[in-house]
Amino acid sequence: MSNDNTIRTFLAIEIPKEILEQFERLQYRLDRSMTGVVRWAKKGSTHLTLKFFGSMTERDIRSIEDTLKAKAPAFAPMPIAVGTMGVFPNLARPRVLWVGITTGLKELTAMQAEIEAAFEAAGFPREERPYRPHLTLGRMKADRKIDGLEKAIESHKDFAAGSFTAREMILFRSDLKPTGPEYTALAKFKLGG
Repeated sequence: MSNDNTIRTFLAIEIPKEILEQFERLQYRLDRSMTGVVRWAKKGSTHLTLKFFGSMTERDIRSIEDTLKAKAPAFAPMPIAVGTMGVFPNLARPRVLWVGITTGLKELTAMQAEIEAAFEAAGFPREERPYRPHLTLGRMKADRKIDGLEKAIESHKDFAAGSFTAREMILFRSDLKPTGPEYTALAKFKLGG
């Protein structure tokens, strides 16, 4: 908790251990060719973010939970496959190296849009950027073109980490530590009731 008694929160889908293991193997392979260029996502901390709320009061968190209790039963569990690679915003100025969603993208995007609308109706600000579901592999240390990055992405274009069925959304607390962020589940919301 920060000094102003707020809690950094976000809504996400947790990724199964076996997919995270494939994801971490990919990080290891990439690190050999991009040592010192990328700050890799912390082991075991990767998730599929649906909405980042930022610093919220306990009252805000209760409102978020009430909205999710009402909304989550409307969504069916959905199959999701994780694979392929890319960067945000582009190869000329890469900031984030990511793994994408290859199955369930349409359903996930539709669900996120409904969630975003429900939170806007509840008084929370709408995210202005378009939703692009991904798992962050790492963040670039410099905002410049990186030699070998395009080749690395191309050579892993058929990467597949696996698939799973998303059955719940989790509201997480994020505590920023010198070793990287630490995430704690605050509440879970089952899809389909």
